[in-house]
This record gives sequence, structure tokens and C-alpha cells, in this order.
Amino acid sequence: MNSTFAVDRPIRTPSVSTFQNPNPFKTRLFSNTRLPWRLRLRDPSNHKSSTSSSLGTSSTINEVPRKIGGLRSTRVRVSSDASQSYAGGLVREDEGGLPEPSFVEFITSERVKVVAMVALALALCNADRVVMSVAIVPLSLSHGWRQSFAGVVQSSFLWGYLISPIAGGTLVDYYGGKVVMAWGVALWSLATFLTPWAAETSLWALLATRVVLGIAEGVALPCMNNMIARWFPQTERSRAVGLAMAGFQLGSAIGLTLSPILMSQGGVFGPFVIFGLSGFLWVLVWLSATSSTPEQSSQISKYELKYIQNKRQKSFVAENKMKTGKMIPPFKRLLSKLPTWSLIVANAMHSWGFFVILSWMPIYFKTIYHVDLRQAAWFSAAPWSMMAIVGYFAGVSSDMLIKNGMSVTLTRKIMQSIGFICPGIALIGLTMAKSPLIASAWLTLAVGLKSFSHCGFLVNLQEIAPQYSGVLHGMSNTAGTFAAILGTVGAGYFVELVGSFRGFLLLTSLLYFSAALFWNIFSTGERVNFDESG
Repeated sequence: MNSTFAVDRPIRTPSVSTFQNPNPFKTRLFSNTRLPWRLRLRDPSNHKSSTSSSLGTSSTINEVPRKIGGLRSTRVRVSSDASQSYAGGLVREDEGGLPEPSFVEFITSERVKVVAMVALALALCNADRVVMSVAIVPLSLSHGWRQSFAGVVQSSFLWGYLISPIAGGTLVDYYGGKVVMAWGVALWSLATFLTPWAAETSLWALLATRVVLGIAEGVALPCMNNMIARWFPQTERSRAVGLAMAGFQLGSAIGLTLSPILMSQGGVFGPFVIFGLSGFLWVLVWLSATSSTPEQSSQISKYELKYIQNKRQKSFVAENKMKTGKMIPPFKRLLSKLPTWSLIVANAMHSWGFFVILSWMPIYFKTIYHVDLRQAAWFSAAPWSMMAIVGYFAGVSSDMLIKNGMSVTLTRKIMQSIGFICPGIALIGLTMAKSPLIASAWLTLAVGLKSFSHCGFLVNLQEIAPQYSGVLHGMSNTAGTFAAILGTVGAGYFVELVGSFRGFLLLTSLLYFSAALFWNIFSTGERVNFDESG
């Protein structure tokens, strides 16, 4: 039964401190103050009133403001299950249920611990894949590979990456990010660890381990999206993605910087062994210290759990329950909507630029500016460190724009425009650089500003269809992998045929501008109805 407290006139009442409230997180507003109201319990069904000092059974409390005689007052509706949160005392909440957490509360929360573990997994993910970008130089020299064939070897990772994102995204939507991420990290760490053995066995064995690496790593980003959607409200998701992707970019920097050092100490395959063992250690910590959802966590505080439940999109849980019985997503309906295609185009361009820069920049600096392998790795690692830093601040800026009233759609378009147009301009500057330091500065600018796109298409996956965020990420990732293969292999053949790295960078710049235009025309930050085609 629902009842209503109505406000009549101010009188003095006993202090709230005389009440016993077992939930201290909801009594911040009236601590050590006197209540300026007399409350009458009104039954809305018959409008009869009676004075009441207790509410009986547990209920939840909502406040509805109204005006009486020109003065603003409050009507408090109490549903039938509120004693646990009320327990004889008057509790007042803001519209979201609980006050916004401070920076310290946010950064020390359980949900940040979860996203930190995800960031560490993504760091390992990228470190494992970029080792070959450094190892390919001595391997090409020892095996006599041409640049076009070196591109094929590097792209073998993407052959596997092409297979898994859709299936992996579907598994993530069905089983949750924790389980799928654990299996993914274990499998790609095994493939990384076995790479030295495969390289010594045969070229086909080497290509096979790289394919397995790609298959396993294809689930990483869908798992990230799933965990963030479950653990973070919409007003914090850009920040969460920024933190997770900071780990992803730092993985590139770590892999590119440490690989030459580890190779000088332990041979060409030293980094593969170290990074592979690190992945196994991560799996043990992940399984023992994290949970798939806040409700399943034994370490989360009551305040944080209540805050997440009140602030996150209520439909997420309901939609998740509705679809758990269905393993086959509605691909036709998903592909019938233009916002889906805006995600696909954005992911394709993002992956094209990402893998071209990741795979070819060490060789670019070695070929164009004649720096040695360690310097080439350092020059191409610095931009990824900048991307990690800028990505977090881009996430904070995106969340603030939404909190201050800007529409989600406009926010995503601004972020994505910065993330594509600015790198396109910076790559043009890179082609004109006369020294490796200036080239590195332009490359750092291009990669750093590219991180703004994480607050565009990467967060948008959760907004247009949270119930299909995993499979949508898988579909767009598959398109991105096609683009990455084309860019990685095409760069090698382009250089052989045309004889110019700079021409390929100019082509990449033009594609950035085109993808930004497509995004701004067809994307949206609102929920899309995928129950209807067309």
C-alpha cells in the first residue's frame, strides 16, 4: 500500500538524532537539525488522515515537490517496503537517490577497481600484439622477408581477430564479461608464450599462433563494454572507458618500449615469454577479486551499490533478463539502422588508423629518419602514452558536458569529430616533418587526439542498444578488423609500388575526414528501437 505524507504548517519537533536509522548513507541532509513540519499520514484511496509515528514494514521513499500558499513544500510518498531505509526516521534524497561521489570516493570505489583490472587486461592485450611490431625488424632481416611479406606476418594476428568479435560479443552478452574475459586472457597469453616455439618450428606454426592470439583478443573490448555498462551509470561511462582505454594505450607504449630492452637481454623472443606469463598471473587475480555485477560483489560498500542501482539506466537489467534465453542476435534488424552503420564506419576508420600507426611506425622512423630500433620504438611509443593521458581527460570532459545539460547525441558527435578530424590534420603535418623529433611531435598529437573517439563511438555502443552492446561491438569490430587488415597489408604493398610512406599517410588522413562526416550525419546518442526493421 502506498501512503502520502502531506505538509500542513511548521511546528517544532524532536531532533532527527533521536530516531534510529540503520542506513546512515541516506541521512546526510537532516543530521542534527529540527524538522520544520508536522506530518499527517494520508491514505490516497479515501483521503482520511491520522497521525503516525511509525511506518511498519520496509518501503522506499520518493519526494514530490509542491507549493502551498506560495511556499515550496514536499510530499513524501512511501511505498510498502520501506522500513529498512526509513526505520522510523525521515529520510530525504535527491532526485538520483544519493549525492554525487567526490573524486576520492570515485577513485577508491569498487567499480574503479574493476575498471582498473580491465585496463590492465587491455594493457596486456596490446602489449602482446605490438611485440611483433618490434620483433618483425630482426625477424625480417634473419629470414629475408620483404616489406610486403612482413605486412602479411603482422596482419596474421588480424585474421584471428576477424573471426571472434561477433561470436565473442554474443558470448559476452549471454555469460557476462568476467567469465569471457578470463578465458580470453588465458588463451591469448598461452599463444604469446608459445610464439618462440612456433617461430623455431615453422612459418605456418608462427602464423597459427598469431591467429589464435587474434581470436582470443577479439573478446577484450566487448568484455570491457559489458563490464562498464553493468558497473557504471551513464554519467560516468566516458570516464570509465577513458580509464580502460588508457590501459590499452599504455600497453602499446609498454610493449614498444620494453620489447627492445628485453630482446637485448633475452633474445628476440624474450618479450613473448614475459608478457605471456604476466597474463596468467592476471587471470588468477581477476577471478578471485572481481564480480560480473555490483550485486554479486562481496566487497562493494552499501553506499556504492545503492548509488549504482539508483543512477544507472534501469532498463539495462530488465533487457538483459529478457534476452538471456536468446543466443542468436537479430542481425538483420541491427544492420537495418543507420546508427549501427555509423558505428561500423567509425570503428573501421579507428582500426585502420590504429593498426597502421601501431604496425608501421617503428619501420617508418627507421626507413624515413634512419633511427635504430630502440629509438624507433621510443619515437612510436611516446604517442600511446599521450593517448592514455588525453583519453581520460576526454572522458571527464564528455561526462561533464552531459551533466551540464548538453544532449548525449551532440556530445558524442563533438567527441568523435575531435577524434577523427584532428588526427587527420596531424598526419598531414607528419608527412611534412623534416626531423624525427618534429615527426614524433605530430604523431603524438595525432594519436593523443584520436583518443577523443573513445568518447564517441566506443561509448555510443552502450547507449543505442545496451541489450546488444556486446554483439554490436563485435559487428563493428569485425568491420574494423577488415579495415585494419587492408590498411596493414596495403601499407606494405603501397610502399613497394609507390615508394612512399607519406602518400599512404595522406590517404589515411582523407579517410579520417570522410568517416567524421558520415558519423555526424547518421549517429545518435538516443536509444534505438531494434524491435522494428527499417
